[in-house]
Amino acid sequence: MAATVKYDEVEVGQELPARTYPVQRLDLVKYAGASGDFNPIHWNEQFAKSVGLPDVIAHGMFTMAQGGRYVTDWAGDPGAVVDYGVRFSSMVVVPNDGGTEIEITGVIEDKLDGNEVVVALTARSDGQKVLTRAKARVRLA
Repeated sequence: MAATVKYDEVEVGQELPARTYPVQRLDLVKYAGASGDFNPIHWNEQFAKSVGLPDVIAHGMFTMAQGGRYVTDWAGDPGAVVDYGVRFSSMVVVPNDGGTEIEITGVIEDKLDGNEVVVALTARSDGQKVLTRAKARVRLA
Protein backbone atom coordinates (compact mmCIF):
# COMPACT_ATOMS: atom_id res chain seq x y z
CA MET A 1 0.00 0.00 0.00
CA ALA A 2 1.17 3.53 -0.76
CA ALA A 3 2.11 5.97 1.96
CA THR A 4 -0.84 7.90 3.33
CA VAL A 5 -1.51 11.03 1.24
CA LYS A 6 -1.81 14.24 3.22
CA TYR A 7 -4.40 16.93 2.46
CA ASP A 8 -1.77 19.71 2.45
CA GLU A 9 0.22 17.85 -0.23
CA VAL A 10 -2.45 17.91 -2.96
CA GLU A 11 -3.77 20.72 -5.15
CA VAL A 12 -6.84 21.16 -7.34
CA GLY A 13 -5.96 20.07 -10.87
CA GLN A 14 -3.27 17.64 -9.71
CA GLU A 15 -3.21 14.51 -11.84
CA LEU A 16 -2.85 11.17 -10.11
CA PRO A 17 -0.67 8.44 -11.62
CA ALA A 18 -2.41 6.08 -14.03
CA ARG A 19 -2.86 2.48 -12.92
CA THR A 20 -3.73 -0.52 -15.05
CA TYR A 21 -5.68 -3.45 -13.65
CA PRO A 22 -5.63 -6.73 -15.61
CA VAL A 23 -8.97 -8.56 -15.91
CA GLN A 24 -9.14 -12.28 -16.62
CA ARG A 25 -12.23 -14.46 -16.74
CA LEU A 26 -11.11 -16.10 -13.51
CA ASP A 27 -11.44 -12.68 -11.83
CA LEU A 28 -15.06 -12.55 -12.98
CA VAL A 29 -15.79 -16.04 -11.63
CA LYS A 30 -14.26 -15.05 -8.27
CA TYR A 31 -16.30 -11.84 -8.26
CA ALA A 32 -19.46 -13.79 -9.07
CA GLY A 33 -18.84 -15.96 -6.02
CA ALA A 34 -18.21 -12.96 -3.78
CA SER A 35 -21.16 -10.93 -5.06
CA GLY A 36 -23.67 -13.70 -5.73
CA ASP A 37 -24.14 -12.42 -9.30
CA PHE A 38 -23.84 -15.58 -11.40
CA ASN A 39 -25.42 -14.16 -14.57
CA PRO A 40 -23.86 -16.24 -17.37
CA ILE A 41 -23.01 -13.14 -19.44
CA HIS A 42 -20.10 -12.75 -17.00
CA TRP A 43 -18.57 -16.20 -17.46
CA ASN A 44 -20.17 -18.17 -20.34
CA GLU A 45 -19.00 -17.02 -23.78
CA GLN A 46 -21.61 -19.02 -25.69
CA PHE A 47 -24.44 -17.58 -23.61
CA ALA A 48 -23.08 -14.01 -23.79
CA LYS A 49 -22.90 -14.18 -27.58
CA SER A 50 -26.36 -15.76 -27.82
CA VAL A 51 -27.87 -12.65 -26.21
CA GLY A 52 -26.03 -10.30 -28.57
CA LEU A 53 -22.94 -9.42 -26.56
CA PRO A 54 -19.52 -9.46 -28.25
CA ASP A 55 -18.13 -11.80 -25.59
CA VAL A 56 -18.15 -12.27 -21.83
CA ILE A 57 -18.38 -8.90 -20.04
CA ALA A 58 -17.22 -7.85 -16.61
CA HIS A 59 -19.79 -7.09 -13.93
CA GLY A 60 -20.49 -3.37 -13.74
CA MET A 61 -19.87 -3.45 -10.01
CA PHE A 62 -16.54 -5.24 -10.60
CA THR A 63 -15.52 -2.38 -12.89
CA MET A 64 -16.69 0.18 -10.35
CA ALA A 65 -14.72 -1.64 -7.64
CA GLN A 66 -11.51 -1.17 -9.62
CA GLY A 67 -12.09 2.59 -9.40
CA GLY A 68 -12.54 2.30 -5.65
CA ARG A 69 -9.38 0.23 -5.45
CA TYR A 70 -7.52 2.92 -7.42
CA VAL A 71 -8.59 5.64 -4.98
CA THR A 72 -7.83 3.66 -1.82
CA ASP A 73 -4.45 2.57 -3.23
CA TRP A 74 -3.64 6.23 -3.98
CA ALA A 75 -4.85 7.55 -0.61
CA GLY A 76 -2.98 4.84 1.28
CA ASP A 77 -5.99 4.18 3.50
CA PRO A 78 -8.79 1.72 2.65
CA GLY A 79 -11.18 3.69 4.89
CA ALA A 80 -10.49 7.06 3.24
CA VAL A 81 -13.35 6.96 0.72
CA VAL A 82 -16.33 8.87 2.15
CA ASP A 83 -18.54 8.77 -0.96
CA TYR A 84 -18.18 7.22 -4.40
CA GLY A 85 -20.40 7.08 -7.45
CA VAL A 86 -20.17 6.32 -11.16
CA ARG A 87 -22.24 5.86 -14.29
CA PHE A 88 -21.54 2.93 -16.54
CA SER A 89 -20.87 4.05 -20.11
CA SER A 90 -19.50 0.97 -21.88
CA MET A 91 -18.89 -2.71 -21.31
CA VAL A 92 -15.59 -4.25 -20.30
CA VAL A 93 -15.30 -7.14 -22.77
CA VAL A 94 -13.12 -9.96 -21.42
CA PRO A 95 -11.88 -12.31 -24.15
CA ASN A 96 -10.78 -15.79 -23.11
CA ASP A 97 -7.29 -15.40 -24.58
CA GLY A 98 -5.36 -12.80 -22.63
CA GLY A 99 -8.26 -11.07 -20.93
CA THR A 100 -8.25 -7.29 -20.94
CA GLU A 101 -7.20 -4.32 -18.83
CA ILE A 102 -8.91 -1.41 -17.14
CA GLU A 103 -6.79 1.74 -17.03
CA ILE A 104 -7.76 4.33 -14.44
CA THR A 105 -6.57 7.89 -14.05
CA GLY A 106 -7.65 10.58 -11.64
CA VAL A 107 -7.45 14.29 -10.99
CA ILE A 108 -8.09 16.33 -7.85
CA GLU A 109 -11.23 18.25 -8.76
CA ASP A 110 -11.87 20.06 -5.49
CA LYS A 111 -10.59 20.51 -1.94
CA LEU A 112 -13.27 20.57 0.73
CA ASP A 113 -13.38 21.31 4.45
CA GLY A 114 -12.49 18.50 6.81
CA ASN A 115 -9.42 17.35 4.85
CA GLU A 116 -11.59 16.00 2.05
CA VAL A 117 -10.91 16.12 -1.67
CA VAL A 118 -13.00 15.20 -4.69
CA VAL A 119 -11.20 12.90 -7.12
CA ALA A 120 -12.62 12.68 -10.65
CA LEU A 121 -11.80 9.33 -12.25
CA THR A 122 -11.52 8.18 -15.84
CA ALA A 123 -11.65 4.44 -16.54
CA ARG A 124 -10.99 2.95 -19.97
CA SER A 125 -10.88 -0.52 -21.42
CA ASP A 126 -9.95 -1.30 -25.00
CA GLY A 127 -9.93 2.41 -25.83
CA GLN A 128 -13.48 3.01 -24.54
CA LYS A 129 -14.54 4.97 -21.47
CA VAL A 130 -16.25 2.42 -19.25
CA LEU A 131 -17.16 4.74 -16.36
CA THR A 132 -18.39 8.32 -16.58
CA ARG A 133 -19.18 10.84 -13.88
CA ALA A 134 -16.93 8.76 -11.64
CA LYS A 135 -16.13 10.74 -8.51
CA ALA A 136 -14.88 9.86 -5.08
CA ARG A 137 -14.91 12.07 -2.00
CA VAL A 138 -11.83 11.12 -0.02
CA ARG A 139 -10.76 12.11 3.51
CA LEU A 140 -6.99 12.56 3.66
CA ALA A 141 -4.62 12.73 6.61
